[in-house]
Amino acid sequence: YLQLPADLTKMHLADNPHPQVTHVPSSQSGCSIASDSGSSSLSDIYQATESEMGDVDLTGLPEAPVDSEDEEEEEDEDIDRTSDPLLGRDVVRECLEKEPADKTDDDIEQLLEFMHQLPAFANMTMSVRRELCSVMIFEVVEQAGAIILEDGQELDSWYVILNGTVEISYPDGKSESLCMGNSFGITPSLDKQYMNGVVRTKVDDCQFVCIAQQDYWRILNHVEKNTHKVEEEGEIVMVKEHRELDRSGTRKGHIVIKATPERLIMHLIEEHSIVDPTYIEDFLLTYRTFLTSPLDVGNKLLEWFTVDSLRDKVTRVVLLWVNNHFNDFEGDPAMTRFLEEFEKNLEDTKMKGHLRLLNIACAAKAKWRQITLQKPSRDSPLFFSLLGGSDKGFGIFVETVETGSKAAEAGLKRGDQV
Repeated sequence: YLQLPADLTKMHLADNPHPQVTHVPSSQSGCSIASDSGSSSLSDIYQATESEMGDVDLTGLPEAPVDSEDEEEEEDEDIDRTSDPLLGRDVVRECLEKEPADKTDDDIEQLLEFMHQLPAFANMTMSVRRELCSVMIFEVVEQAGAIILEDGQELDSWYVILNGTVEISYPDGKSESLCMGNSFGITPSLDKQYMNGVVRTKVDDCQFVCIAQQDYWRILNHVEKNTHKVEEEGEIVMVKEHRELDRSGTRKGHIVIKATPERLIMHLIEEHSIVDPTYIEDFLLTYRTFLTSPLDVGNKLLEWFTVDSLRDKVTRVVLLWVNNHFNDFEGDPAMTRFLEEFEKNLEDTKMKGHLRLLNIACAAKAKWRQITLQKPSRDSPLFFSLLGGSDKGFGIFVETVETGSKAAEAGLKRGDQV
């Protein structure tokens, strides 16, 4: 399965990072991000310049054994097993029923994979979720109508609902229903806390995970010490978390976990730590979820290109964008114009190597398409000009297209090869 980046909270900035009760809307909305090209890094683009374009000779290479039908059937069975949601829940339950001291690293990873989908864990960092998974305890209340917490009872745990529904009846007569993924109980503090209202189950077989107050406070308090908040004009615009990727202490640094859209765009040209080397690729994959238009990014990149010290960084971002998500440009006239302007800037600044990389990426990612252009008479102008031919020694390309003309409306673009 394709996995999105672990820190999906990169796109959000919340005043309260750990809401106690999260309401689940009746209809969940999803975001589908697709690209017609495979993702690649900048090194892949540079390697493309070292080889000539043409047919690849595969003669003389050793032949690899082909998988047998039996092996394919076994693989299909494995896929069926892993894609079965009921089986997946059984595995998660087995992990949950173990005592915290008996949980292995694999158990915690299984729990982490399941828990990160629940709203109660949505605004938590990956390290916090992992710590919580290592100490959580599983509880089941089999009968509906059972009272879990009395009004005024001293609280000692944080609860997250895994299955079923509970109702909180408040002293003023109001009530509230919580379902899978919602949380209730203590806040991350060591102070004595008391329940406001009565919590009871509404259905049979309600399942919960519970985290003791001491553990909950310790884990959330520890991550606060590991975070760095960036403020501008009194407002928090970015939150970074300090992480260590290995025990040697050599691979450590800060990773962006939350920020405003404007700050996320600005971070494209800032120095990225060793623990967050794929920030640009992650941004280009996910920006559609928090920006209304890719031009918000494009216009900023053109503005930063005029600054000498930022020019190489801007060019790297654009090359990765074109190489990994060319459909962002091919299907959007405004983004096509951005690409043409950026190409002109590379020509003006004599960045020939980067210009060649851009041309290679565009040529490799472009799709074949058929365009029909109708003329009212034989003498009517075409509204576009061509360049090249056999006398020039290269193919025929569209050099210019008049803005707003029938040719432009039909979809003809500068750089198209006929």
